[in-house]
Amino acid sequence: MNKLRIEPIVGTLDSEVEVPGSKSITNRALVIAAMATGTSVLTGVGEGDDVEAMIACLGSLGVTTKRSESAIEIHGVAGSLNRPGRPLDANMSGTTARFVSPLLYLCGGTMTAHPQMQARPMSSISNALRELGAEVDADHLPFRVEPPVDVRVDAERPTLEIGADVSSQFISGLLMLGPLLPHGLELVLVGTPVSRSYTAMTITVMESFGATVHLTERGFIIAGGGYVSRSYAIEPDASAATYPLAAAAIVGGRVRVKGLGSGSMQGDATFTQVIADMGARVRVTSEFTEVRGSGELRPVEVDLGDRSDTAPTFAALAARAQGRSAATGIGFIRTTKESDRVAGAVTELNRLGLSAGIDDDGFHVVGGPHLHAEVETYEDHRMAMAFGLLGLVDQPVTVQDPLCVEKTFPRYWEMLDQLRCEARSIPLVLAIDGPAGAGKSTVTRAVADALHVPFLDTGAMYRAIAHGALSNDVSLDDHDAITEVAEAATISLLDGAVLLNHVDVTKTIRTPEVTAAVSAVAAIPGVRRELVQRQRLWAQQRGAGVIEGRDIATAVFPDATLKIFLTATAEQRARRRSAETGQADMQAMISDIERRDQFDSTRAMDPLRKATDALEIDSSELTVTEVVDLIIDQWQEATQ
Repeated sequence: MNKLRIEPIVGTLDSEVEVPGSKSITNRALVIAAMATGTSVLTGVGEGDDVEAMIACLGSLGVTTKRSESAIEIHGVAGSLNRPGRPLDANMSGTTARFVSPLLYLCGGTMTAHPQMQARPMSSISNALRELGAEVDADHLPFRVEPPVDVRVDAERPTLEIGADVSSQFISGLLMLGPLLPHGLELVLVGTPVSRSYTAMTITVMESFGATVHLTERGFIIAGGGYVSRSYAIEPDASAATYPLAAAAIVGGRVRVKGLGSGSMQGDATFTQVIADMGARVRVTSEFTEVRGSGELRPVEVDLGDRSDTAPTFAALAARAQGRSAATGIGFIRTTKESDRVAGAVTELNRLGLSAGIDDDGFHVVGGPHLHAEVETYEDHRMAMAFGLLGLVDQPVTVQDPLCVEKTFPRYWEMLDQLRCEARSIPLVLAIDGPAGAGKSTVTRAVADALHVPFLDTGAMYRAIAHGALSNDVSLDDHDAITEVAEAATISLLDGAVLLNHVDVTKTIRTPEVTAAVSAVAAIPGVRRELVQRQRLWAQQRGAGVIEGRDIATAVFPDATLKIFLTATAEQRARRRSAETGQADMQAMISDIERRDQFDSTRAMDPLRKATDALEIDSSELTVTEVVDLIIDQWQEATQ
């Protein structure tokens, strides 16, 4: 399969997916378990060519492994390796090349790789091994390592200086060698470290197998003494998880990655904060990570230096954001990864008709609609997976060399097909209607938070238009002019804030002047048509929502999944409004509420009324918690 055409998804996403075990953790754990005393069992192991290359290399060094489904049993050799009879082949795996080649210091041998890997830097390893007394005949793969003739038992702990600003994989490879040396090893880092989270990951895995690593002002001191075997569970790959999670932000809807939770040791797990900063809702528990998006993204500038593998994913997200986004702190990935992911990302974004450019330490993108094009993947699995995401919206994208994803995520395209098959064409809507002061906004927000579903305050939208009309001195009797205000308005509801034409009006729309005008504005047919269309689009983009108003179940979403009519006596509603506003004249407030009820229920277009199939809840004698619990019970029954 030389090309794969990715077509746009119709609807919004609603999937729970599994991604392979972390390749980064798997290859670290494989090396360490192989060097340990005794037998270890790794569960949840990663898939793909990189892991297979590591297992093959360890086998050539005399390590016996036994596989069963997603587990591997490893019989450790306590650092006593066989010299391989033929060159070890890292294929295209940087972790294999940079983690295994230091082990040749113990036994000698030759390491080679795919031409792509041969072009990537290795001098940090070769120079370090020379400093330890080995002979290394080249600074790029393939190279041969001849260990020292005699590693004296009474030698002092060696100290190595290593550049920290090229690739953390070099540091990790030497860290893992440290416990296998008679007196351990001291690593002195030179320059500003990159991808520090990966170094921290290496130390965490090492310590899990009994190693001792001390952090110093200059770097690390690794004690000798080797490793001990153990059973070890490998968490899902956070880098791989960025693709389905980004798909939810790009397409809209919900995607949950099972098994990747708040306890993750992977730095790339923090990429969800970038997704959240761009406007999607992110939920992380101990058991899963979930993103719910709308397909609408904000531009951001973000330092990806400690999560550099996410740069292609960010490029895809930035391509959909409305404005200029930039990734910084990733200049080093131009030479240390499978491809130049800075220049490659910019080239392919330009090919898709988007404006993008290379910066001193990263790239920038101006998002917008893309054209159909064939994107080059440069034999780079991350480029293929990231740019394939853009084909899910607007226009198709054809991916060249799609099978390169087998390096780390063999079933990636099947996963995208799962998202497509499970996409939802009709949103799940919990519609809550009722008169003013019944507690709809409070209850709706609480229900939305409990269900982890987006919340839409349609009343805030009408209030925003009323404020816009008043601010422009438009007469409330001029229906055509107010309709034009609504049609031209940009309304954003973000984390409880209300923005009208990019100005925060959250507090302003709650003033008495706006409150007095909103019913008249909401009764204008042109305003209602415009905002109803936007409310339906809002739900369609997110795939689900808890939505409150006056006519949500009767006019906006007559086919809502669950309909609630929340009411209360006029006296109780007046008391609640008094608590909000501080007004003391209860009789006047009751009269105002009754007058508004009459106006809302008799307006010509979409009057306030209870839907015939709605559940009526009188909140007069109920607490907010009691109302919320009752609605959640009904929702769970309706969605089973």
